[in-house]
Amino acid sequence: MIITDTHTHLYSKEFDEDRSEMIQRAIDAGVSRFFIPAIDSTFTQAMYDLEKSYPDNIFLMMGLHPTHVKDNYLEELQLVEKELSERKFFAVGEIGIDLYWDKTHLEEQKTAFRKQIHLAKQYKLPIVIHCREAFDEVFEILEEEKSNDLFGIFHCFSGTYEQALQAISYNMKLGIGGVVTFKNGKIDQFLNQIDLKYIVLETDSPYLAPVPYRGKRNESSYLVNVVDKLAEIYNLSQQEIARITTENSIAVFRI
Repeated sequence: MIITDTHTHLYSKEFDEDRSEMIQRAIDAGVSRFFIPAIDSTFTQAMYDLEKSYPDNIFLMMGLHPTHVKDNYLEELQLVEKELSERKFFAVGEIGIDLYWDKTHLEEQKTAFRKQIHLAKQYKLPIVIHCREAFDEVFEILEEEKSNDLFGIFHCFSGTYEQALQAISYNMKLGIGGVVTFKNGKIDQFLNQIDLKYIVLETDSPYLAPVPYRGKRNESSYLVNVVDKLAEIYNLSQQEIARITTENSIAVFRI
């Protein structure tokens, strides 16, 4: 059973004490493909170090995270463009709009999102979208930019059924993680109405650990708990959930 974690911050400081053991736990549990989102330039070397240590398992993205869009965002975007021009990445991400923490740089976040969508189209890469309390703003830009060469993943999807359909209409798959196991997560109430071909799995570790680990540090091995929940929702075996969602990840990342 091959399970794909399409979104995990394995370079996070929360893993500094046991990173190699944590990754081995995941591999032992069947989670053997890890897609690593970028945040900003301060994390780039740590991402490269991970890739060097696990060349068969680690697949990198490049981008500027919306919560790290600050006054120097144009400089950061130049670095994103430089990295994309120099080596292989598997997505532009994570990018998008976040209005939960800070609304100060909303216009800059919009500009950064658009510019990075253009980079993804230029390099024929998927995008991985971060959206928090910003569905209207994200959908507005996706509507403006929609085209056959715009595709990717709506990371950590936590919207409504109608918002799920809208995201899918822009060639996005839905990244489903620990939230689907939460009693108040709500997406479990309609997910069986969404064709499984639109679903990919993720942890967003070290954040959003699934039940029974909710509130603790998340790690990629816990993706098995998400697989179990989706097997229940879709009335399929865990093996079938793993197979289909991994095939979906291959369709997005092309590896």
